[in-house]
Amino acid sequence: METDVPNLTWEPPLAERPDPFPWLNVVLFLATGFTTLFMGTLFMVSFEQDPSFAPGGILQSMWQEPKTLLRGLPFSLAIMSILLAHEMGHYLTCRYYGISATLPYFIPAPTLVGTFGAFIRIRSPIQHKAALLDVGVAGPIAGFVLSVPTLAVALAKPRYVNSESVDGLLSLGEPLIFKIVAFLMGVVPPPGMEPLLHPIGFAAWIGFLLTTLNLIPVGQLDGGHIAYALFGRFHKRISQLFLFALLPLGIFFWPGWIVWIFLLALMGSRHPPTLDDSLPLERRHVVLGWIALAMFVLCFTPVPMSF
Repeated sequence: METDVPNLTWEPPLAERPDPFPWLNVVLFLATGFTTLFMGTLFMVSFEQDPSFAPGGILQSMWQEPKTLLRGLPFSLAIMSILLAHEMGHYLTCRYYGISATLPYFIPAPTLVGTFGAFIRIRSPIQHKAALLDVGVAGPIAGFVLSVPTLAVALAKPRYVNSESVDGLLSLGEPLIFKIVAFLMGVVPPPGMEPLLHPIGFAAWIGFLLTTLNLIPVGQLDGGHIAYALFGRFHKRISQLFLFALLPLGIFFWPGWIVWIFLLALMGSRHPPTLDDSLPLERRHVVLGWIALAMFVLCFTPVPMSF
């Protein structure tokens, strides 16, 4: 996910100053590494059903033996790698086009996964629609491509539990890509059993969810960039129609969509123009648009999570 500045007339400076060392980026990255490591430890203890960890004693165990946190390393590495791949896809594409952009800012937070994600800030206008589409689609492709093998690793040695034992626990909606990978790997739970997802599989699921949310064609989300590059002045109408389409999903399926609609409404449905909107796209950009749509369909689920 990235944010734009208004596309006003802009010319690069005669002499680029070397960027200062990105201390804030490094500190936020390390802090997010710790918060995801902490949550990963909780996930791993739950996954392994380790009897030596009572529900109220996990924090105490972490305090007394810091090396306990290493159990959360698989999840932390997986989720941090997926987020980094997504943002570096944007960043490196910006560098390719000569667009000024910051390195990724990670956001540590006391959430279920230990983070609110990451973003880059684009500091200069985007020259034309081709660059806009490439920047917008590069992140979701990079995150998606890394999430698929991450899920495959998690499903390599599946575990199953009795269906009755998961009543009342958090249930994750399975997007189409989950079902495809599980089918190709022959992961079919026995009758009366449910699969127990490994923590790195949960990281892959988060990667697919972020791909879905970022590809929504609204405002200045990645999907908004792609929609503006492909459809130009119709972008605002597409944004508004999509927000209305999400409303019944929030009412009848998952309340989280209502929250997302509210956040998107605050961000606005408008997209600033590029410096030269008249330059035409190439055929490959239309193909990239179809790829983005395919990823959205593969990663979308109307009920991402429930109890």
